[in-house]
Amino acid sequence: MRIKNKWIGFVLVVFSTCLLSCANKKEGRVLKLAHELNETHPVHIGMVEMARLLDEISEGAFTMEIYANGQLGKERDLLELLQIGSLDMTKVSAGALENFVPEIKVLTLPYLFRDSAHAAGVLQGAIGKKLLMKGSNYKLRGLCFFDAGSRSFYSKDAPIQSPEELAGLKVRVMNSQSAFDMVSALGGTPTPVSFGELYTALQQGVVDAAENNPPSFYTSRHYEICKHYSIDEHTTIPDVLIVSTYLWNRLTDQQKEWLQEAADRAVIYQKQVWAKSVAESLEKVKAAGVTIYYPEKLPFQVKVEPLYEQYQSEPELYQLIKDIDAIGQTLKTEEEDEK
Repeated sequence: MRIKNKWIGFVLVVFSTCLLSCANKKEGRVLKLAHELNETHPVHIGMVEMARLLDEISEGAFTMEIYANGQLGKERDLLELLQIGSLDMTKVSAGALENFVPEIKVLTLPYLFRDSAHAAGVLQGAIGKKLLMKGSNYKLRGLCFFDAGSRSFYSKDAPIQSPEELAGLKVRVMNSQSAFDMVSALGGTPTPVSFGELYTALQQGVVDAAENNPPSFYTSRHYEICKHYSIDEHTTIPDVLIVSTYLWNRLTDQQKEWLQEAADRAVIYQKQVWAKSVAESLEKVKAAGVTIYYPEKLPFQVKVEPLYEQYQSEPELYQLIKDIDAIGQTLKTEEEDEK
């Protein structure tokens, strides 16, 4: 009888352990994040670091599965999946997000930021936090901005060193009205093509030129077709990490803190990876036969000035532009005082 009781006790202990293990597994949550970039891109690397941090901070209660290369769809598709609660998180360009969150379009204006310090001061400060929250009205809550550097033109047949050299060129743009307006103002013909289809579009002559940052130019292998890269740095459009409000509203306060902390810490790491990647990407495309040009920016800036004036009919957005400019002036003044 004693042996039987011991055996029953052992079975109960094993059964209880299994139940506890299963319960713990149920408490864990796997977040699904999808985007269009490839696995070598520094923004993807930043998201991988976020996944690691989230697992570490939550002690395994939170894990992330990342679907790169547009496996689950293009940027618009992914945003729509978030809006219906079928996907937890995505990373998109602010240029794509402006079609869902109108206030974001301000960030896509050409020459909005004076330099990277000005951009960081805006995006990591009060204005940036306010803009991230604007998407909540559309079920798209922003968590952070990832550094996506400055975008410049690259072309197949001849360099673009002045706005006049854009005349007659079909220039690939994101599905963004601001991008359409900018290329049109500069004299080119804006042609929307998804990032995943751009290599073929360039190859087949659907477009003559495109514009993007150095790491994207390199990791996409567009340099194999376009041998002219003109660093005019017309826009500094950040990438935005977004969580569906369907998920966010189901999280506990503790879980929200974990997720936000992982995102904030990943931003710092990604910024370092980005800076290194820009330098390496430029060296690699040069080694592959690309000629890099540094055209005078003023002629481009003059051409796009009318884009700012059209915002006068939208007082809230026009004020936002002035607030962003004021931060730039403050930073510049502080630097001059230090000298």
